[in-house]
Amino acid sequence: MALLEHPVSVEDPVNAAILRVSEDRISGFMRDPLDEISRQSGVDLDTTIARIRAMLVSGTIRRVRQTLLATNLANGALVAWQIPSERLDAAFDYMSKVDPFSGHVVIRTTDSATPGSNYRLWTTLKVPQGYAIEKHAEFLRDHVGAEAYRLMPAKRLFALGVGHIRRRGMEPGSRADVLADVIDTNIVELSALDWQVLVALKREFEPHELVADIWTARAAEAGVDLDTFYAVAESLASRAVIGRFSTFLEHVKATPGNERVTRYNALFHWQVPVGREIDAGRELGRHHIMTHAYWREGGPEFKNVNVMGVAHGLDKDVLLAHKAAIDDHLREAGIELGYTNVFWGGRSEIKPSEISPFAYAEFHRARGIDPETLRA
Repeated sequence: MALLEHPVSVEDPVNAAILRVSEDRISGFMRDPLDEISRQSGVDLDTTIARIRAMLVSGTIRRVRQTLLATNLANGALVAWQIPSERLDAAFDYMSKVDPFSGHVVIRTTDSATPGSNYRLWTTLKVPQGYAIEKHAEFLRDHVGAEAYRLMPAKRLFALGVGHIRRRGMEPGSRADVLADVIDTNIVELSALDWQVLVALKREFEPHELVADIWTARAAEAGVDLDTFYAVAESLASRAVIGRFSTFLEHVKATPGNERVTRYNALFHWQVPVGREIDAGRELGRHHIMTHAYWREGGPEFKNVNVMGVAHGLDKDVLLAHKAAIDDHLREAGIELGYTNVFWGGRSEIKPSEISPFAYAEFHRARGIDPETLRA
């Protein structure tokens, strides 16, 4: 059967069963990730591969890749940019299409004028080990004509997993019985062999590459035998460098059949007492609606918020109900909320940030900049 003869809708029950697993349930490195998706979803392996391929070709799935815990590999931050309105779209295009080190690129708004609402462009930014993120931010500031920016590195993570299909219909306040884990952001130094394998490991899969023995070709690409590839990948996983094997749905634009996986992307801000950031983050990360939760310092530009999180949904009022339930839960847990806000996502482009030091040096050399001047 031709690929596009398979159903590609997220509403198809077989596809939905696969996606509930494949979006964010395959943690770490697995030698047979597609087989594990098949096992957990209850869909046979041949059908699982055919459906994921078809959804990737159609655009329902925008990428399939082994993700990394890049906070442990590269210096990173959430960045809010204050940019004149006449330059906003051009800045968005540069960050999303030209700069490979800017990841999630989102134009955000608030429902009313609030602290920081003049910071319209939000991006994630990562620079490889050994380079200064502040210097790359200055390069971007000068290039796009930003008036100001705020770097907000993650001090701790509490939730990280985007599973849109399994979150549909979730009741506000739904949460785990236990506190969320605390994920540290310590940088892990890698050897030349580690990078050699990692670069091949993290590349997005083309449809034809989705096969049962999925890593054989990647080992050849890395220039190592399969056993060495497995050993290095499993070592990277043990050092908290590997994230999950994931199929990323197109959740910004309409998919085939004019379906939308989600319509609203909410960045929640909370200001909690200094010293209670980890307590608040672990309570926040329990809530099933949260795709991301982290301790970041917003500074005076954002009224000193220090705990943030992201949630997605099809209905704005439902997302606000989720936030209200989280607010109530934090107060019930004895965590005072000094200030809170919501930044809504509009125009968006989501892509992984490049973290290769070789790619970073080449990017700047191509622009007449000595990469050594950007060292930390």
